[in-house]
Amino acid sequence: MTTRRLTMAQALLEFLSVQHVSRDQHQGPFFAGLWGIFGHGNVAGIGQAAQQMKGRLPYYLSRNEQAQVHAAVAFAKHKNRLQTWACTSSIGPGATNMVTGAALATINRLPVLLLPGDIFAHRYPAPVLQQLESPHSLDVSVNDCFRPVSRFWDRINRPDQLPSALMEAMRVLTSPAETGAVTLCLPQDVQTEAFDYPDHLFEKRVWTIPRQRADLSLLKQAVDLIRKARQPLIVAGGGVHYSQAHQALKSLAEQCGIPVAETQAGKGSLLYDHPLNLGAIGATGTPGANILAREADLIIGLGTRYSDFTTASNTAFQNPQVTFINLNVAEVDAYKLRALPLQADARQTLEELSQLLKDYRTSSEYRQRILDYNQEWDREVSRIYSGGGQGEVIGVLNQSTRPQDVVICAAGSLPGDLHKLWRTREHRAYHLEYGYSCMGYEIAAGLGVKQADPEREVYVMVGDGSFLMMHTEIVTMVAEAIKVVILVLDNQGYASIGGLSKSVGSDGFGTKYRKRTPQGLDGEPIEIDFAANCRSLGAEVFAPQSSSELKLALEEARKIEGKPVCICLKVDRRQRVGGYESWWEVPVAEVSEDEAVRAARQRYEETRKARRP
Repeated sequence: MTTRRLTMAQALLEFLSVQHVSRDQHQGPFFAGLWGIFGHGNVAGIGQAAQQMKGRLPYYLSRNEQAQVHAAVAFAKHKNRLQTWACTSSIGPGATNMVTGAALATINRLPVLLLPGDIFAHRYPAPVLQQLESPHSLDVSVNDCFRPVSRFWDRINRPDQLPSALMEAMRVLTSPAETGAVTLCLPQDVQTEAFDYPDHLFEKRVWTIPRQRADLSLLKQAVDLIRKARQPLIVAGGGVHYSQAHQALKSLAEQCGIPVAETQAGKGSLLYDHPLNLGAIGATGTPGANILAREADLIIGLGTRYSDFTTASNTAFQNPQVTFINLNVAEVDAYKLRALPLQADARQTLEELSQLLKDYRTSSEYRQRILDYNQEWDREVSRIYSGGGQGEVIGVLNQSTRPQDVVICAAGSLPGDLHKLWRTREHRAYHLEYGYSCMGYEIAAGLGVKQADPEREVYVMVGDGSFLMMHTEIVTMVAEAIKVVILVLDNQGYASIGGLSKSVGSDGFGTKYRKRTPQGLDGEPIEIDFAANCRSLGAEVFAPQSSSELKLALEEARKIEGKPVCICLKVDRRQRVGGYESWWEVPVAEVSEDEAVRAARQRYEETRKARRP
């Protein structure tokens, strides 16, 4: 057996550069490159190895370790989990900055490889700078924080441990059901140690992503349940996108006359104007989707994990005879809500169901109700688009963009409004991170999506709260000559939680940007010049004062190339898009001196009676 003598870090990057994935006879490299910030914990190991790669695994410099993970995860989401990035950091705060990104990746089941530097394995200089000392173990570091938020975790304490760890890492990263963050902790001394690695470790390796078929007996049971249903409803989740099942879903829905409601991750499964598309479901859903979910006698869940927003905190499905079929590659999701579990690929199984259900179709009366709800909601969206506030901003952006352009968001009141209001005209044009709803994801995600699909225009919608938490990747866009259009909505604080606070009787306490007075944070508003902030980071900036000026700004932004564009505008946080036929459970104080809180508690106790056991 021939070998190559390499440092552990050199061998690691050489291995990553030759990993490929294949699905449906389409093959490509799995790692697009390496994001990183070098410090004393990785500069001589991973840093030296990255320089030696000479572009075979491109290195990109981020401005924040958390943001680089967000960019990598957004890239992987847009690539349907068939490609991702590795992310490296130094030991200490650089590493723990990535923990939030790891949690986001794992919760959303999106692949990303994290390579944090770690303490010395040989322990001679311990405690080193930034080392967490533990009185009960010498083998603990801050990187143990990654254990609960990673799908796979390992610490490479010897260079010969690397090959087995890499194989396990790739198994998890390429698993449709188990993917998420994979963390390999790299002691800084071991990164630089040499070992004779076998040549075959660096040969091209292709990992096939299978399309798993459903168990035949369970599939037949599912067909029987569907045939008996009079008011079935499909709940389309992110698995529709990842399995590229859009056409299969459309064909089954049209053939059988079954309506489709979409989760945040599943929005765009059907295009917005399809007559069987009821739009958003759940706490941020539309009237038609939520009414029919309440009445449905069969729910067919496609690639959804049934979060509390989707199920309206488990109040959505009220028919006493309702049954569930869950089609999901993940066993944990397939069994939820006591469903008939089809643990299988969505596209493959939908195609098989279409063949088995050729003799089934819902009633004409039911199909007419679906169409009526679809058209009624379209009229409501048009009304909101011209009604001012954040809804009008969404309308102007939607009407000013092309079908293939991508809108990105993650946190605040914007995701709920976008879920209801955004008219998806292309399947992968809606990018919401709502598994973790992580403030600060948005701008970094814009960078990742643009890298994944440079031909599309990318529009980030971000509130002032999220913008102030993490906007530094604007500098990275400038450095890389990457254009992303960022709409910064200034509503003087945390508008979403402010509204939620009012709904539970607390009047928006602690959610506004105000100066302190002797009574608390209730003084004059803090005026922040977001336009100047963005301009100082190198972006082209517009500051429209009206809807007509916003339209002009978007037209001008489209002409700009090779740099980020920020459109900064004020919105009235009091103009809100309401909820429709739904609820989201937020506990209210059981006792209070405040009458508004007591009233909110009474409403809460009445509403929660509708929860399913």
